[in-house]
Amino acid sequence: QVQLVESGGGLVQAGGSLRLSCAASGSIFSANVMGWYRQAPGKQRELVARITSGGSTDYADSVKGRFTISRDNAKNTVSLQMNSLKPEDTAVYSCNAHILETVSGRYYYTESWGQGTQVTVSS
Repeated sequence: QVQLVESGGGLVQAGGSLRLSCAASGSIFSANVMGWYRQAPGKQRELVARITSGGSTDYADSVKGRFTISRDNAKNTVSLQMNSLKPEDTAVYSCNAHILETVSGRYYYTESWGQGTQVTVSS
């Protein structure tokens, strides 16, 4: 079973920066797309950024130029550097990963989620 553990959320003033990190552990053979989603109160969850194992990235228009996603394939970690934060970035941020697991010689493709970490940006 794969687990995703996030860290790095918190409270920051507008214009400030935060860095989120997510580590995947378990019976991982390989990790394909890893990314971050967020959900603000009363809103639907939305994609923030994602990155493939080859390094291709995709960002929500609202964070382009401010957020940077990166990963370490050897450690199965993904990070999100968030700069120039705005109050509208306030949300619970969750790590997401598409993992190829191996269990008893068999392979399973699964999607896993972290528990979520709160990011609050004050004005």
